[in-house]
Amino acid sequence: MPSLHFVLPHWLYWSELIFFPLIATYLVRRQRQRADAGRANHFLAYLFLVTAGFVGMHRFYLRNVWGLIFIPVFLAVLWTNAHVRVEREHVSLTRSVSERSERLLKRAQEAADKQQPDAAAKLAKARSDADGASQAFAASRAALTAADNYNRIAAIVLGLMLLGDALLIPGLVRRTRAAEQQAPPLAAHPMETAVPEPQTILPAPTGFLGAIDWLVARVGELVAYWAVIAVFTYYYEVIARYMFNSPTNWVHESMFLMFGMQYMLAGAYAYRDETHVRVDILYSKLPRRGRAVCDVITSAFFFLFIGTMLVTGWRFASDAISVREVSFTEWGVQYWPVKLMIPVGAALLILQGFSRLLRDIAIVVRRAG
Repeated sequence: MPSLHFVLPHWLYWSELIFFPLIATYLVRRQRQRADAGRANHFLAYLFLVTAGFVGMHRFYLRNVWGLIFIPVFLAVLWTNAHVRVEREHVSLTRSVSERSERLLKRAQEAADKQQPDAAAKLAKARSDADGASQAFAASRAALTAADNYNRIAAIVLGLMLLGDALLIPGLVRRTRAAEQQAPPLAAHPMETAVPEPQTILPAPTGFLGAIDWLVARVGELVAYWAVIAVFTYYYEVIARYMFNSPTNWVHESMFLMFGMQYMLAGAYAYRDETHVRVDILYSKLPRRGRAVCDVITSAFFFLFIGTMLVTGWRFASDAISVREVSFTEWGVQYWPVKLMIPVGAALLILQGFSRLLRDIAIVVRRAG
């Protein structure tokens, strides 16, 4: 199999973090508005073909058992690829032994020319060792060539199968849709028909507070799509490492930086919907007004912590911006946009905290609940 030498450009990394969530949001909203939403479609079929077609996932998505035929071929690719790695290491080892034997033979020849004691016996042994090492090196190279050929054949067969299915997918989608239309509708699950208990403890926001909630919600929803980027990125790493023997360093670095930024930007969204992990004994048992009073009192600690994070985070980010800080790895990605997300996330938390505080005060003053 050929090696992969792709390294993600910095401009593409930052562009995908901006444009991918926007495109994903548009596609999701458009799909939800379609009458046939949820049925088999060409986009998902081809997406499965490109990302996981090597194990027949596109066939399984279209409810076709012929997807099972891809699994043994893919396993053959993995097995031959592992065999190539073993033979490559063997070639490296035998080459080292052969080169060492050639050096010892040269020294033995020089000793024989000088007619040193036992030089003839040492020369004969060195020549025998060199011949054996050379033969072992030649045999290991032949084994590597054979393993490469088997690996190439398995990869070509898998590629031809994927190419053929790329042409067959439109017909497969049509047959799957026809089968879905003829199938009787599924009964609703009891959990889906149950009416959830109201969880809202704050009045619906309007005006300025509504604008804050809208901003926090949109930011949280957009950065949530970054998790999809991680799926594709780690998928590339696995394929590059185990199918092409081309592991990367930039995949891990790009993803932990992305998740760090997501953590900061999604904090306000989690606070807005009260999805932070909370261990409480009395709070959940208090009435609505009691919880509001508790939130008003403890908000002082919240604003103190988030305000400190905002100030120190801005200093941290401004220092990185002033020196155009980059990572210390060979990828050398810019660090300052990552550190800039600290004060941005803190600012969103302060806005959401301010919105929540005003609504808590309104509950306390009006003696609601």
